[in-house]
Amino acid sequence: MPRRYADIFPSLPLLNSDTHEQSSAAALMSVRYFQAEPDTMPEDVFAEHHILLNLQENAHRVQNTRDGKMRDFTLQKDDIIVTPAGMRSGWRWFAKSDVIIVTLDPAKVAKFAQTELGLLLDPQQFNDEPQFSDPDLCAAGVMLRDALESDDISSGVMFEAMSRVLLVKLLQRYGKRRAEDIALSARFTSSHYNRVLAFIRTRLDQTITVDELAGEARMSPSHFSRVFKETLGSTPMQYVLAYRIEQAMKMMEDATRPLGDVALACGFADHAHFSRSFKQVTGQTPRQFRSARAA
Repeated sequence: MPRRYADIFPSLPLLNSDTHEQSSAAALMSVRYFQAEPDTMPEDVFAEHHILLNLQENAHRVQNTRDGKMRDFTLQKDDIIVTPAGMRSGWRWFAKSDVIIVTLDPAKVAKFAQTELGLLLDPQQFNDEPQFSDPDLCAAGVMLRDALESDDISSGVMFEAMSRVLLVKLLQRYGKRRAEDIALSARFTSSHYNRVLAFIRTRLDQTITVDELAGEARMSPSHFSRVFKETLGSTPMQYVLAYRIEQAMKMMEDATRPLGDVALACGFADHAHFSRSFKQVTGQTPRQFRSARAA
């Protein structure tokens, strides 16, 4: 059974985002900062993607086994190694490490890519990248680390902002997108998805029908409903409801905003309709959700 990366790392991190309260993009990832003496990490299969950002100034020898193939190589400053979820991986390093390890939940990454960036990711999500240099991405990682280390009142806001920056950079540069068919009408592609998502966003406070969404995708309603569910795993109306609830949760972060106002802004007929739908999706009423967030 796939495990979490943190379960078998041989030493404790100096900094760990799991001890901080987060929301939105930051909730998709765990960020850990290590300075570990030479050691090994046994091979295992992980349920998460993990991205290693090397901050060590001095080049040093590393061995990395990936699905049974061992690479013995020199790790340079600002090198990054992306290991997709499901790959068997193990490590040995011969000098003191100075690394940031970012782990990502595949299901949450897929949802973020769809709703925030309009990207439809391949089931693998990230390409297998055993070594490449990206100083810009490492710099974003250092800002994340610094936000974790800081105790001032703005550190949580900074961590949230830099989490989003790092995740967007990762997806845009190294995310593995679904292959597009030549005949766009044959299936539901990123182009279709972007048009539909833009329509939902602009009509969030209004009634939305399957016929309208199908029109945006330039498909018949029946064909649209079928390929939408095949691609995204839910019916169009289930998706619209989930998107309304997701946006409502973001609006509710403003504790001063009335729930009735949130309900109308997200396209619900009234507070009662909003409360029923919210509980259907999340298992909590809006008031319970807001109270739990404030606790």
